Amino acid sequence: MANISESPEMLEALIREVEEQLQLLKKDIAKLEQNYKATQKAEELLSIAHPLKGSFAAVDFEKIKTLIHEMENILDKIRRGLVEISEPIIVLLFESLDYLKMLKQGLDSDANNIKAENAIDIEITSVISKLKEILSQSKPNDNNSDTAENAEVEQKNQTIFMLDEKQQERVNQAPDHKTEGEGKKVVHTVRVDIDHLERMMELVGELVIEQIRIAQISNNLYNQYPFDETVDELIGISNRIPVLINELQDRIMKTRMISVQQLFSRFPGMVRDLSLSLNKEIDLVLEGGETEIDRTIMEEISDPLIHLIRNAIIYGIENQEIRKKLGKPEKGKLRIAALPEDSNVIITVEDDGAGIDVQKIKQSAIEKMVITEQEADNMTEQQLINLIFHADFSASQNASDVSDYRVRMDIVRNHIERLNGIIDVETCPGRGTKFIIKLPIKLPLTLAILKGLLVKISNETYALPMDNVVEIVRKPKNEIESINGQAVAVIRDRAIPLVWLHDYFGVPRDEERKNMLIVLVGIAEKRFGLVVDELIGNQEVVVTNLGSYIGKVEGISGATILGDRSVACILDVVGVANIVNNRQASKINGEYLQINDEELTQ
Repeated sequence: MANISESPEMLEALIREVEEQLQLLKKDIAKLEQNYKATQKAEELLSIAHPLKGSFAAVDFEKIKTLIHEMENILDKIRRGLVEISEPIIVLLFESLDYLKMLKQGLDSDANNIKAENAIDIEITSVISKLKEILSQSKPNDNNSDTAENAEVEQKNQTIFMLDEKQQERVNQAPDHKTEGEGKKVVHTVRVDIDHLERMMELVGELVIEQIRIAQISNNLYNQYPFDETVDELIGISNRIPVLINELQDRIMKTRMISVQQLFSRFPGMVRDLSLSLNKEIDLVLEGGETEIDRTIMEEISDPLIHLIRNAIIYGIENQEIRKKLGKPEKGKLRIAALPEDSNVIITVEDDGAGIDVQKIKQSAIEKMVITEQEADNMTEQQLINLIFHADFSASQNASDVSDYRVRMDIVRNHIERLNGIIDVETCPGRGTKFIIKLPIKLPLTLAILKGLLVKISNETYALPMDNVVEIVRKPKNEIESINGQAVAVIRDRAIPLVWLHDYFGVPRDEERKNMLIVLVGIAEKRFGLVVDELIGNQEVVVTNLGSYIGKVEGISGATILGDRSVACILDVVGVANIVNNRQASKINGEYLQINDEELTQ
């Protein structure tokens, strides 16, 4: 056993195993909280706690062993009906779990000196005392009743009637009605270091690049030798390779997929602790935990969701007194759901609280000089709502709340931007607020490959990342309007600002076109329409860096070589938005017009 602490590999495997066991422990305590009568859950918790204690015994970590042992005593009493489940017991179990996690983090940070557990300055005396106090209040163990129960069980197990020899023989010869596969289904799993998966993804990315080169060479050879059978065979092989590579891509990506339930399991304890501290009653509803997303995306979206949940509890859902006066149920409702949609996942955070006061946002933004009064009067309600994501804005009135609210909503926007996601806000005063986050289920296999929409601006071809494309619409030129000097088109009852990249790239517009092609793109809470001259179609493109000689170009993330060997620039939607904001100019009917950041925020 002691050898584990001397082997970094074994210790790392132990830490991973402990993390999984802690997650299971938290999940089952949450189920016990939902149903106090489900005492069978105590049996399941014991089956998790005991091997967890054994894991820490392997590295002589006495603090955790002692804490888990006391938790086992409580769970055993619950299982035997000597302790009744109550809210204080549930809170104490969650508190003990929090201490276990802190001690486990100390184990992570001191992995090279695992025996020095005393160096981890976490005192567990108080929680141990609470656990022992609960034990002291348990019902006395009535030996007589136990004896009676045992006698009753023994009586039930006695033979009630006897079979003769012929009857017994028939019973023995009766066919077993078990299905062939019953009892044989075994799930085999293996732990793989994430670095190995990353390297596999990089190699598959290189395979895609080489496959594109093979296809191009095959087409060139066919053009030169159209009747050569060897060339025909080569083309057949080059057509088969993409099918195999696509399947390999999917298989590797699935190894990185994990269920959203692992993320959702963090929320019940947080909601319970925060609602207790604020003296609020909140019913947390979690839906779609079986939805799977990429591990990296789940790690990145964790903090934004926590901030949205905290804001819903602190600022959205009212306390019991106010809700009662408003005729609402005294218990507030917070619903978090995840739903797959094509290659994306839609995550919603919805509360039935006070909603967002648009007029209050407007007044606060003017006072903090985020926008001018004239700009505020010309903004739509949705634009005003989206000001909550502005780095210098807060709807709170005292200093501590202002800082807390501002930073958290800014974090939400920044994280979602990094993931090429989109966030929308729906709110109704007095009825609640709903945040809708749209994210890709999977990250691109590698940064060198992405699915792009090929478009033409003048005679040049550009690629737009499909993750940022919301929809494509055609609009007659006479439906393009101007609001405060900004060219806009009404798409699905929303005024969308339009951008002609022709003006920024120094190429002429097609002024004779009667119908305009508009690609509606989004990043975080921003929406704007790119006016293009032609749509070519969707295609997987290989991203090539521009190199140190050219350097970083605002609005361009790289370039790709197309099938006809021409070069197309890949547009960076965030960079394009920055270009428009910085230059603050758009052109309609030959005249330059002013636009600002808020006009791009729809």
